[in-house]
Amino acid sequence: MFVLLGYLLVVGSVLGGYLLAGGHIAALIQPLELLIIAGAALGAFVVSNSGKALKAVLGTLPSLFRGSKYSKERYMALMALLYDVLSKARKEGLMSIESDVDHPAESALFQRHPTVSGDPHLIEFVTDYLRMMSSGNLNALEIENLMDNEIETHHHEAMVPSHAIQKMADGLPAFGIVAAVMGVVHTMGSVGKPPAELGQMIAHALVGTFLGILLAYGFVSPLATLLEHKADESTKELQCVKVTLLASMQGYAPSIAVEFGRKVLYSTERPSFVELEAHVKQKKA
Repeated sequence: MFVLLGYLLVVGSVLGGYLLAGGHIAALIQPLELLIIAGAALGAFVVSNSGKALKAVLGTLPSLFRGSKYSKERYMALMALLYDVLSKARKEGLMSIESDVDHPAESALFQRHPTVSGDPHLIEFVTDYLRMMSSGNLNALEIENLMDNEIETHHHEAMVPSHAIQKMADGLPAFGIVAAVMGVVHTMGSVGKPPAELGQMIAHALVGTFLGILLAYGFVSPLATLLEHKADESTKELQCVKVTLLASMQGYAPSIAVEFGRKVLYSTERPSFVELEAHVKQKKA
């Protein structure tokens, strides 16, 4: 929604100012210039990215037109889930959660929190480290180092679409210049025409530079920035899980462990202590 609203503001401001200055919209409608710029940019995009990167970009683009799923409600559901699991492990022993960890889709403990239990990547991250904790063969420092490496890998993969789109945005102004130069070459080859026609041809050529810059900074580059924000949000969720589980390994009670996790969240989504406590008790009841 905000992406479309932003695009409307960009187009409205640029074209509105142009019209108020006495410009003619028809002069900006140059489909061949757009074909040169967009075609060259897409070709370079395909060349510069692997199949995995292209698949990641195509899979991520639809999420740009939806709101963020990382809301306060999602984080409270996540911490309520962690609280339930850690409470059971503390009361009945780590082996008591073995069945829940091995089969989360069939676990009543996990299914009690459908907001997060339907996210395969998140649940895999949680269950993998709960399984390591229950094995008793790794200490907190070893698990923390492994978590850091996995989170770093996750963040690197999540940033691939953002970097790919940003590279394409960086090249669009140059492709706009290419289109403009080709238009100038075409104009210079028509020097025998009347001045009015030559002026129109030069104006058409300059539209290439305009389109390249507008597409880069008004349309494509903002998408890369938005993807970067989404990658940061997904990484923050894993950091919340990491801090909570490590606090539990160090002997803190589940209520304190989830407080550790709450404190690392962004302030815009972080529930208050009272909100989280009430939610956890409600779910427990």
